[in-house]
Amino acid sequence: MSEIPRGRCETHDGDAHLLRYVVELPHPMVRVWAAVATPEGLPQWLCAADPLEPRLGGRVTLRWFTSDTVVSGRVTAWDPEYVAEYTVDPPHGRIRFHLEPGRPDAAGSTVLRFTAEFHGPREARPATLAAWHEHLERLRDALDGRPTDWLDWTADRLEELRERYERDEAPWPKWVP
Repeated sequence: MSEIPRGRCETHDGDAHLLRYVVELPHPMVRVWAAVATPEGLPQWLCAADPLEPRLGGRVTLRWFTSDTVVSGRVTAWDPEYVAEYTVDPPHGRIRFHLEPGRPDAAGSTVLRFTAEFHGPREARPATLAAWHEHLERLRDALDGRPTDWLDWTADRLEELRERYERDEAPWPKWVP
């Protein structure tokens, strides 16, 4: 099982946050594409997508299974097999999946460059980083043949990740000579 590297967050203009993750997945691009850019693949690890019109400017509505969250928007970038980007209502904003071939020594692997933009208070960063990290773990598991059973979902892993990201964001103690 591959480890999901920690995400990073850049903040601009006070409340605009850009989360970034780079994940190498030991699966071919066509398989990863199907997981991140089709209404059949997304529910296995993220949420239901109905409608999802696979074209630039197409409509998209995302429905999370673990909450009442439903967001609608548009496909704002679409390059089949390489880039799928959905810009949806708050709280999610822009969600981008950029796929590229993995390292030459890892034949058949895919590098996923995932970004998510959201607007909100700085205090929301650890929870949002944790949520996307958990979803990327679920993507990895779905690609490995273990799709998420949303009826069995608990917030335990999400809380563990949130605590880790929160510790990372805590200010360093002031050095006293």
